[in-house]
Amino acid sequence: MSEFMEDLRVTGYNALLTPSFIQEEFPASEKSKATVRQARQEAASILRKEDDRLIIIVGPCSIHDTQAAKEYSQLLLEAKEKHKGELLIIMRSYFEKPRTTVGWKGLINDPDINGSYNINKGLRIARKLLCELTDAGMPVAVELLDTISPQYLADLISWGAIGARTTESQLHRELASGVSFPVGFKNGTDGNVAIAVDAIRAASSPHHFLGVTKHGMTTITNTKGNPDCHVILRGGNDGPNYSKEHIAKSRSDLEKAKLATNVMVDCSHGNSEKDHANQPKVSKCLSAQITEGDKSIIGLMIESHINEGKQSVPAEGPAALKYGISITDACVNWATTTEMLNELAASVKARRAAKQ
Repeated sequence: MSEFMEDLRVTGYNALLTPSFIQEEFPASEKSKATVRQARQEAASILRKEDDRLIIIVGPCSIHDTQAAKEYSQLLLEAKEKHKGELLIIMRSYFEKPRTTVGWKGLINDPDINGSYNINKGLRIARKLLCELTDAGMPVAVELLDTISPQYLADLISWGAIGARTTESQLHRELASGVSFPVGFKNGTDGNVAIAVDAIRAASSPHHFLGVTKHGMTTITNTKGNPDCHVILRGGNDGPNYSKEHIAKSRSDLEKAKLATNVMVDCSHGNSEKDHANQPKVSKCLSAQITEGDKSIIGLMIESHINEGKQSVPAEGPAALKYGISITDACVNWATTTEMLNELAASVKARRAAKQ
């Protein structure tokens, strides 16, 4: 046995490029900055009940092919413009994936999808893509999975999610307290919404924690707290939680905690019972609730791609993957997405008409 007491299970350390280096390599354009700023402000206005539109986080479960992501973004830009009066559409642009056990962890971790783990390359690809998407006018949303990669991308992000596996994590609550954009906390995988409510309270408070600067120096980070956080209902082990009764219970829990009654619903995961074909059913139910006048539903998440379903990486490698199909969770296709967006926009119009 080794006589040393450190690094007994570490096989090596590889140098990581600093956030400032990659930001300088791929700087945000003035158009990108304007896109990000506007979507952040509009999302915050929706959360503060100053804007009655819905926040729609829609896009691939994860991005593995930047060309397909850009093609999808062009389709989504048309829908964004069409529904701008009713929906604030932000493209789901996830580069990191939490795994229940093991598996591909996303484009940043393994951009070549071959176990080479070229993270420097992954960070470059991710930042370059976000620069291109936002420069074209498409705001983006990500999942905040670790506490270092946001330093590379945060200036390009308009909305962030903390996933079901990490909502209870102190590190992620601290991170959310300092980012410059709205953040949604998902209920736990067991369906527990209380941990998301607790997370909002924690993230709205100031924190002091270990962090990393843009120049790669470890630091003590001091935050103000983030007032623009909300709950995301994503279902759980006991089944979906998007019904009128579930929405009312979440609203009551938020009121008891003296928090804004903002509820976003994830149409996928536990709410779709892990069947992408159920996502339109979830959306339809929520559209009906909105039409009836519900004001606590402030948005939805939809896993959507050019083509439906999902695929595994073939034995021949990633070059043999089919174009425009997810390699993580299954997605609805673009035609179905269009129908869902049309229905949601109509529900917002109906809610407005009922007020008059």
